[in-house]
Amino acid sequence: MKAVLQPRGMDRREFRHDGLTFSYLDAGGDGRALVALHAHFMEAATFRPLAAALAPEWRVVALDQRGHGDSDHAPTYTRDDYIADLEAFVDHLGLSEAVLLGNSLGGVNAYQFAARHPERARGLVVEDIGAEVWDDLSFVLAWEGRFATREALVEWVGPRFLPYLQDSFRHTRDGWGLAFDPRDIVESGKCISGDHWDDWLATTCPALLLRGRDSRVTTQAAVEEMASRRPNTRLQVLDGGHAIHVDDPAGFADAVTRFLRDL
Repeated sequence: MKAVLQPRGMDRREFRHDGLTFSYLDAGGDGRALVALHAHFMEAATFRPLAAALAPEWRVVALDQRGHGDSDHAPTYTRDDYIADLEAFVDHLGLSEAVLLGNSLGGVNAYQFAARHPERARGLVVEDIGAEVWDDLSFVLAWEGRFATREALVEWVGPRFLPYLQDSFRHTRDGWGLAFDPRDIVESGKCISGDHWDDWLATTCPALLLRGRDSRVTTQAAVEEMASRRPNTRLQVLDGGHAIHVDDPAGFADAVTRFLRDL
């Protein structure tokens, strides 16, 4: 198995779209482009280890999606909003096509973008999300507010979510909190809920569908159906939960590397 390297430097950049400022990380270099899209709660920084593992053959460009990371909060979080953001991002990068990699929210955004712009999707890596999404994210409302210390925020978030949220910790003059507004996440979750089979089946570009063995979001039966119904789709189950790239970074990087070699 290919070892995951220490995270390399990624340049922080930004662009404007839809009246918002979007922030992103760019590994740079002359490699082929892989656009990486994070899950709810997370942000572009979560893909730093993957960028190191794929360099120099691949240039990972990871977006802080609307309402996340250092990108602006937005008035709405509809499916059309996210897909338009991604279209503007790819245009900003000057890419005629790219491989799209997405975890959870990012995975749906990736395959829905491909459904609308099949000529621009060279391949898809979809990490632990289904063609049907019915998640209730209202539990995140408990994370609202500011805390006097980082330790207090860590304790409030709890050990289960800490590995996935710590990139989103922010320290301001009002105290410690999260980069995202939990109310935005709940709204985004409502907008993503639904049956997306038509989008998943709309394209035939090579796709790698990854499931975390301990995932509470997907089921083995659901991802097997996704892989069997869509041409050119490879299914692989890896150790870890919903964010495999955090739980099993070496296994994740190895699976992605093997898939990309065939493109």
